[in-house]
Amino acid sequence: MSELALIVENLSFRYRDRQGAAIHNISFAANAGEILLIAGASGCGKTTLIRAINGLIPRSYKGELTGRVLIQGENTVEMKLSTISQKVGTVLQDPERQILGTKVLNEVAFGLENLGLPRQEIFQRVDEALAHLKIQHLRGRDTFLLSGGEKQKVALAGVLAMHPSILLLDEPLASLDPASAAETLDAVRALADEGMTVLMVEHRVEDVLRIRPERVLYMSEGQIRYLGDVKGLSQVVNYREVKLPAEDILERAKHDPAPAQIKVLPGAAASPSNYEALVKFENVAFGYEADKEVLHGINLEIRRGDVIAVLGPNGSGKTTFVKHAIGLLKPKSGRVLVNGKDTKESSVAEIANTLGYVFQSPSHMLFAPTVREELAFGPTNLKHPKDEIEKEVKEALRIVNLSDKEQDPPLALSFGQQKRVSIAAILAMRSRILVMDEPTAGQDYQNYMNFMDSILQLPGFEAILFITHDVDLAVIYANRVLLVADGQLMADGSPHETLRDFNRLQACRVIPSSLLSLNVKRFGETGRFMRAEALAHV
Repeated sequence: MSELALIVENLSFRYRDRQGAAIHNISFAANAGEILLIAGASGCGKTTLIRAINGLIPRSYKGELTGRVLIQGENTVEMKLSTISQKVGTVLQDPERQILGTKVLNEVAFGLENLGLPRQEIFQRVDEALAHLKIQHLRGRDTFLLSGGEKQKVALAGVLAMHPSILLLDEPLASLDPASAAETLDAVRALADEGMTVLMVEHRVEDVLRIRPERVLYMSEGQIRYLGDVKGLSQVVNYREVKLPAEDILERAKHDPAPAQIKVLPGAAASPSNYEALVKFENVAFGYEADKEVLHGINLEIRRGDVIAVLGPNGSGKTTFVKHAIGLLKPKSGRVLVNGKDTKESSVAEIANTLGYVFQSPSHMLFAPTVREELAFGPTNLKHPKDEIEKEVKEALRIVNLSDKEQDPPLALSFGQQKRVSIAAILAMRSRILVMDEPTAGQDYQNYMNFMDSILQLPGFEAILFITHDVDLAVIYANRVLLVADGQLMADGSPHETLRDFNRLQACRVIPSSLLSLNVKRFGETGRFMRAEALAHV
């Protein structure tokens, strides 16, 4: 019998600055050629487990560690980190923290150069890794100019080039468009079939199930609650916490009370006209480089009462489009009007009174020593009264389920929690329009449903716009969907109008989910798109 690739025995760890243990008595083994999906709510200990396997615990993250991790029979405590990194490759949740090189070629070659490999072998491995992920066209690009999803793929290529025997993926799909996620998962399946051991932490469970992981490990409160085949997962997990295929949720939700109806954007209803344009794009074109346009001829209005989902491929111009609305970028031609005023004549601070923007990567936003100070920063700069700021901070923390983290340093939190802090920081500012770039990245199903429900019921917002690769987020919450591809607006309409054309979706690298398919099928009887829990009671 061949030696197990990975053995974890009675592993527990408590971070130095925290009270309770992050993981308790974790024990399992993984075989060569196996994909093990690790699922569970944000903060349940998944990332801590990854850090213990790749040796960052106890070297970079200090605390109390008991139990042991064996890589191909060798205890990681007795191995150098450089040796572990050749056997165990890790792709982090936030690619911003992993990318060091200024060019894609340099970034993918970085680990190989540190191993002192011959130049010819380095180039060969880099090209193989880029080809595996179908991103050869990015080889000469600046990493700074890549989209979040492109950065995620480059980070994965850098790890694959090292030829590890164990691959640890921490939310690898978080920033990827649905088609890129499918391609990445197919590449991961192929790697496992060639003998690599893959541990994948992922909230997009439905997507991963398509590539038939051999087993699922479900964690809750730092412990293993289930370890077994995929079939048994839907029976043991909380369907409100882990996002299962729509049919599974439908079956489980039938036996529970129907969810409450959400009143959407009460702040917009107070307006005399539901069609008042708050932001207007007039034939907007833009390029980061003089000879290359990223946006071409964008015309649209953001009106009171709009809840807009923006879907489209990685690198298609979605974030560039949104940065024009908030004044961070100015058009090369055409114009953007916010409250009737050209953004070229307004400062970013002035526009922030109308539009609050949550960046894709929380590390681009967070800087304060405590969560409370982070949330108070925006309202203070906007000169809100002191007693109001206190209320705004408390309310925002409640909405994102982080009231107990008020005194914690934001950058010490998990990626999912950091994302929620960055959303709370904008909620506290009480801007009229909330703009979010990938709000659900790193979030478990329950957290993102709860905070989206809460945000949509806040009295202050008149419109919400969010960029997302999660088709279901558009299905459940949007009253208007924009499809963006190649820097152009390909479609703009209600969810049913925009999302029922599956051929057009796939041309824009959007893959229909089980929930979308179910809603299209039942639209005749419902007349609107709904979450699976509500469909169960129709």
